Amino acid sequence: MQNIAPDARTRYRERLSPSLWLLVTVALAGPMVALIFVPIGSTVALIVGAAVSAVLVVAFIALAPVVSVDGDVLRAGRAHIEVQHLGTPRALSAEEARQARGPGLPARGWHLIRGGVDGVVVVPNDDPDDPVDTWTISTRTPDRLAAAIVAAQR
Repeated sequence: MQNIAPDARTRYRERLSPSLWLLVTVALAGPMVALIFVPIGSTVALIVGAAVSAVLVVAFIALAPVVSVDGDVLRAGRAHIEVQHLGTPRALSAEEARQARGPGLPARGWHLIRGGVDGVVVVPNDDPDDPVDTWTISTRTPDRLAAAIVAAQR
């Protein structure tokens, strides 16, 4: 008997976590909060400040959007689309990616853009019932994401 179940394996997965500099900046909120609690006691201030820093850093990492290709579905943050409705993806980096994120960003497109992530994949949406023309997705490895989308389309 043949296995007729659709291929549901994960072909690509990336969490668009914040840069190290952003996490350091967020962690600096802890010492500022600690200053508020110094009149109560230095030990309390130290504990509260460390807890605030830890919670903020963990929250920023946990709430970062995920880009994945699972089976025949492209997921980018909260949005998802079946790859059968997508055209050929274009992996962009350097100046081409800057152009695609800035002046070349389509008004009717769906965008998942993250600062500090240089690469971009632009995928045309061929679904006539969908008002979105293209998907523009930030990624650290645009070639791998584009290859995963193409592999899922086969």
